[in-house]
Amino acid sequence: MENIRITDNKNEIDLDKVHHFLKTTYWSKDIPKEVVQKAIKNSLVVGLLAEDQLIGFGRSITDYATFAYLADIYVKPEFRGKGYSKVIIKTLLDKSGSENLRRILLATADAHGLYRKFDFKDLGKPEDFLEINKPQIYQQVT
Repeated sequence: MENIRITDNKNEIDLDKVHHFLKTTYWSKDIPKEVVQKAIKNSLVVGLLAEDQLIGFGRSITDYATFAYLADIYVKPEFRGKGYSKVIIKTLLDKSGSENLRRILLATADAHGLYRKFDFKDLGKPEDFLEINKPQIYQQVT
């Protein structure tokens, strides 16, 4: 992890690169840049930088008192498998004060093993949770 730096300074987060990352993912396919910009503005974000180039990103939607939702954890393909996603997750959890939060959630289709390393478990009472889910929202013509 030499020459790798993590930042929570939003001014160091390259919006164009984050948008490029996210618009190709299964969870935010075709997300508009303006939506990414608004999400960054209203979230705790961390960027992983290699020689000042953004190679990873993550964010937490949190009130810093009771709840956090981890979202948009992403590492560029050529940097995967080196533990960088763990650095992003740990930083988000630490900066959101996770040790004092009542609940931390996330959704993933393919990284359960990664998140289980941070003590995430299946919902204890999934029947207590409801959702409004619009997976195709960014493909809809407005």
